[in-house]
Amino acid sequence: MAAVSVKCPFLWMLLWLCVRLCETKKTRVSMDDDVLLPYAHGHGPSHSHRHVRDCQPVIHGNVTHEVWPSSHRGGPAAAESSVFVSDVPGSSRWVYGHMTVVHDPLRTVSVLEPSGPGGCDLHQRATVEETAKAAGCLYAQNAGFFNTHTHKCLGNVVSDGRRVQDSGGLQNAQFGIRRDGSLVFGYLSQEDVLDQSNPFVQLVSGVVWLLRNGEVYINQSMTAECDKTQETGIFRTFVDVVSARTAVGHDAEGKLILVQIDGQTGKRGMSLWEMAEFLKQYGVINAINLDGGGSSTYVTDGSLASYPSDHCESDSRWRCSRRVSTILCVHRPRCQPANCSGHGDCVDGRCQCQDGWQGPACDSLVCQPAACGPHGVCTPNGCVCDAGWRGKNCSQECLPGFFGDGCKQDCTCANGGSCDHIHGRCTCPPGFHGDTCEQACPLGFFGPSCAQECHCDDLCPCDPQTGSCNATQRGESNSTLHRAGHCLAKQMFTSWRRDEEAHREQPHLTERTWLAITCTLASLLAVSLLVHLLWACRGSAADMPARRDYTYVPLNDINGAPSGGDAQTYTKGGFGLDDLDSDDEL
Repeated sequence: MAAVSVKCPFLWMLLWLCVRLCETKKTRVSMDDDVLLPYAHGHGPSHSHRHVRDCQPVIHGNVTHEVWPSSHRGGPAAAESSVFVSDVPGSSRWVYGHMTVVHDPLRTVSVLEPSGPGGCDLHQRATVEETAKAAGCLYAQNAGFFNTHTHKCLGNVVSDGRRVQDSGGLQNAQFGIRRDGSLVFGYLSQEDVLDQSNPFVQLVSGVVWLLRNGEVYINQSMTAECDKTQETGIFRTFVDVVSARTAVGHDAEGKLILVQIDGQTGKRGMSLWEMAEFLKQYGVINAINLDGGGSSTYVTDGSLASYPSDHCESDSRWRCSRRVSTILCVHRPRCQPANCSGHGDCVDGRCQCQDGWQGPACDSLVCQPAACGPHGVCTPNGCVCDAGWRGKNCSQECLPGFFGDGCKQDCTCANGGSCDHIHGRCTCPPGFHGDTCEQACPLGFFGPSCAQECHCDDLCPCDPQTGSCNATQRGESNSTLHRAGHCLAKQMFTSWRRDEEAHREQPHLTERTWLAITCTLASLLAVSLLVHLLWACRGSAADMPARRDYTYVPLNDINGAPSGGDAQTYTKGGFGLDDLDSDDEL
């Protein structure tokens, strides 16, 4: 080895570097000595979103965040990364850093948990290299803050459409990408974070909104984010001190801009004021500040590309990357979500949507629910109209004579009746009723569909159309009334007779019995008369020869009183008065 070193000192230096690299690989642990924290205790302000809304400039109204459509321009590369060395205006300092321009943020940018899914729940920390290498990131930089004691991820975290944690409405600056690809920067209410109409697919919390609509917004951010309970002035120091910085923003075309600057707190790097001016100079519209100091790290293809400010535990002459929480990962195009919401196929990182669906995630119907109005439902095949409605946007009623789904069913109503375009029911004109309006109103009813009852004197029928009691019925109705009158009169007479018979005093013997008795008595009388006649005739014939002598009876003796002298009786044959015949015989 000595001979080699004498002849070739360069080999000695190469051997020494290899030994040092082997040693540091085993002991590459950061001392976490360059800590740049915005808050002395906890994380975030204690006031509500309402305070943030009320204290912002009037020009912004009630809107506390900015939304910008992202670029969807694909290309041979997902992003372009540049290394820059720049002077800091107004000072003699120079800074070294990386800038990455992402062309299609929705499909190529992800917020990742430390060491992968579940890292925040386990309160894990991992270097940006470890997380980026496992996820296949082309470029990556640190993102959200973490608790230096418990290692808990701080703020809101949404990773590839999965809500990892919710800050509970903590008012720190936020960066997110919604499902439709729109980029969101600023302060969000709890409702904004949980909104599912267009949910976040990526979301991470920073501290301080650097640029808002192309203008420096640090003073307003300090008002919105500084916790009033702080008395140490640590938040102001966090803003003013020069240090390593990390930020995310976007340009006018909707391309995402990732920026990382090397430095060391109090010695090298940039303050947030200088960072904001630097980003503004490069055309950034909206930007927020992410975790900085010893956490500021940039990785390319899984390898460290920045110069960390934390010293290594094994040797303070070396610099080691810090274990951090979430990272921003730029990867090859992916479909978001991977199954294209179940309505398409992922081809080269883009969702090819099925018929009836659209959008980068194939999650939006082509017709859109609002386009179908209150009488239709949006489906992949367009608007499906409710029964009785038709048209592209279901705004037209069925034509006369049709009803039902799609207005395809025929409806026929007689006598000028109208058809209900929804259910096909007939609305009959005055004087008619029935399913098809073919039946005239029954007596005693009138009006549309014969729904009204007549109120005429003596229960007389009325006009079936107008309800007038002074009406002449049609021929058929008159005939019906005539027959009904006869029938009713006959029924009334029969009923009267029945009632009379029921209430009349019934005799002891019926007419038939009396007739029989009368006939019997008449017969007996006739027989008796006949017998007497026969008897009288036979008696006269027998006595006629013997009664040829006459008896003289004086008139004075007829009453039984003699006229004065002795009565002389003249008899013939020696008989007295007592022997005379009866008066009848006389």
